Amino acid sequence: MKHLSGLDATFLHLETPEMPMHVGSLNVLDLPKGYKGDFYEDAKQFMASRIHLADVFTRKLALMPFDMTNPVWVEDDDIDIDYHVRHITLPKPGTNRQLQQYVARLHSTLIDRSRPMWEFFIIDGLKSGQVALYTKVHHAGIDGQAGVALGKAIFDLEATGRVVKPPRARPRSSGYQLGMAELATAALRNTAQQYVKLFKMAPAIARAIGGLAKPDEKAAEKDAATAPKKFNLFAPRTSLNVSITNQRTFAGRTISLAETKHIAKHFGVSLNDVVMATVAGALRHYLADNNELPAKPLVAGVPVSLREAGDDTANNQASMILVSLATDITDPVQRLKAINASSNASKSTMNRFKAMILDDFPTFAAPWLVSGIASMVGRSGLVNLLPPAANVAISNVAGAPFPMYFAGALVTSYYPVSIASHGTALNVTVQSYNGRMDYGLIACRRAVPDITEIGDYMLAEHKLLMDLTQTHPAAAGAALAKAAAAPEPAPVVKAAAKPAAKAAPKAVPKPAAKKVAAKKPAAAKTTVAKAPARKAPIKTAPGKVAPRKPAAPPAKRARAAAAA
Repeated sequence: MKHLSGLDATFLHLETPEMPMHVGSLNVLDLPKGYKGDFYEDAKQFMASRIHLADVFTRKLALMPFDMTNPVWVEDDDIDIDYHVRHITLPKPGTNRQLQQYVARLHSTLIDRSRPMWEFFIIDGLKSGQVALYTKVHHAGIDGQAGVALGKAIFDLEATGRVVKPPRARPRSSGYQLGMAELATAALRNTAQQYVKLFKMAPAIARAIGGLAKPDEKAAEKDAATAPKKFNLFAPRTSLNVSITNQRTFAGRTISLAETKHIAKHFGVSLNDVVMATVAGALRHYLADNNELPAKPLVAGVPVSLREAGDDTANNQASMILVSLATDITDPVQRLKAINASSNASKSTMNRFKAMILDDFPTFAAPWLVSGIASMVGRSGLVNLLPPAANVAISNVAGAPFPMYFAGALVTSYYPVSIASHGTALNVTVQSYNGRMDYGLIACRRAVPDITEIGDYMLAEHKLLMDLTQTHPAAAGAALAKAAAAPEPAPVVKAAAKPAAKAAPKAVPKPAAKKVAAKKPAAAKTTVAKAPARKAPIKTAPGKVAPRKPAAPPAKRARAAAAA
């Protein structure tokens, strides 16, 4: 058995029928050319041969007596593959919008906790002739980065796939669930270990708190000019910040990764800043349509990974920062820069807090207590009265930069499907894949009935930012990088030859200039830059000297003086 960490278990305790806590993805697949088989049966067989490659496929929950502490993961040696991999055919005409609406309905239902907490759906009937793969896995066992690692188990780099070694035979357990005494003993042991771990970390936490009391002078100097003038403690209230139902609506949109990188480089910001600016511009238009754009800027809750490099453990290692979306700023470029400043300030604060963030902590009596509070807050309407901490959740996950295959079919898209929650009815998650930025928008249908409009506004905002790179000067760092990457002679020739380019663009360098360049490189550049632009003799400006002939050597001047 393996105990859930405090953070993993929190996703179980917060789950209610109105707020399912699973994440997933929608992949559209191109079948192999000339394919005549039954893809559902092939996919089911394919998954049966792969489920042993990731723990999330073979483990289930074992609840503790009286729900006094967190449950544990135990191995399930009787996987019903027909239950976990299902088949759906869309009604005609099988449009992309129909597909997304069906995914929204599938995403609104809870996952059965008595089985391994994952479900795959093969969806056909698309008028394009493609098939779709919709997956959902409970967030208690996986976060965004762990999901990428999970993808490595089920996706291949070639259509032919790879040879997967079958699992070793293991003796089947005699019971369906563990005994009460065994579970109670494990619960007490784990709780004691959590308190010991917390005690050992106390000095590090104390040092981190002491460090927070000291001002970070370097960060203050760096961010003084660019930091937001004011950041409110709470976000403004909007129609997005209400109690939600279990009904969902979903939209997927695709933006070029190369264009997003170009925008980020041109304006000297991060890729994630461009993502937030794209969403900010879209929400600004969406709320303004109904005359409900608040005077104060919207705030985004942005998950940040605490995972160390190379760690692909299937659990949650993340925290969250708050970033101003600067929706009170009309100019898109200034808005982008303000988002960058707010993001940098929040990241700096998070880095100082990082040592204090625990992903495991004592949770005695937490299951029934947290679950009760979550249900009460959601159904009492209290969320509709309290000021929200964030207006929207925005997450960016780095995916595979190369094409992948599932059961021999090419994966053409990778739209993430995340979680809408009480008080934050809209979640925008982005996954990069093979040169694409696939945006997945999931929301409560009653709070955001027209989610496709937000998706369309995002595309328009991205195009606007892309167009502005042609009219706005590049950031200092981007300009220097561009100059360094260009061939060295090109800028000089263009600057020097511009006035005489019509007469003789190829005859700018003259033999006389080359001889002077051999003796005095600096003077040669000056002569080449000015000579072609002037037909009359060079005149000496006031206070300046423009020698027409090279100065005589010292020895020759001495002889001339003696002769005189």
